[in-house]
Amino acid sequence: MVLDNKLNITKQVELAKAEERISKKKAKQFFDSGDINKSEVGTFKGLAFIHAYLFEDIFDIAGKIRDVNLAKGFFRFAPLLYLQAALKHIDAMPQNSFDEIIEKYVEMNIAHPFREGNGRATRIWLDLILKKELKQVVDWNRVDKDDYLWVLYAKVTISPDQSSIR
Repeated sequence: MVLDNKLNITKQVELAKAEERISKKKAKQFFDSGDINKSEVGTFKGLAFIHAYLFEDIFDIAGKIRDVNLAKGFFRFAPLLYLQAALKHIDAMPQNSFDEIIEKYVEMNIAHPFREGNGRATRIWLDLILKKELKQVVDWNRVDKDDYLWVLYAKVTISPDQSSIR
């Protein structure tokens, strides 16, 4: 099923390519324009702002909380019934240390508040938290996507310890 989109694309592969191209262009614009500094760091409101910025040219639902339950493979994201409460809980989580920031990031990944584009928006959100709190960011070009997804899955399903993500 292809999400309704402003581009009137009806093929999933074509939409995925357009989405990647446009969202990368918008991400660069987000940084270059200084609009990134308007985002509330570490809050759902900030994440929604990032998501809306990246995807507003593609989806009417950009920056809006999803209205369906989602799963990827065998993993089910936060049920819609509990999503608002989960987002409030995540907003209240501390973000003073690396471990706290990673825990908050993993929880936001589990919440998966949007229908599409969660990963791209949430990685920028994470970098803003890391930059503000620890004066560091992730070099995403050096992160293998499969390893990254495996670590997130392992973090959620196996270990409460963040050491494996370092």
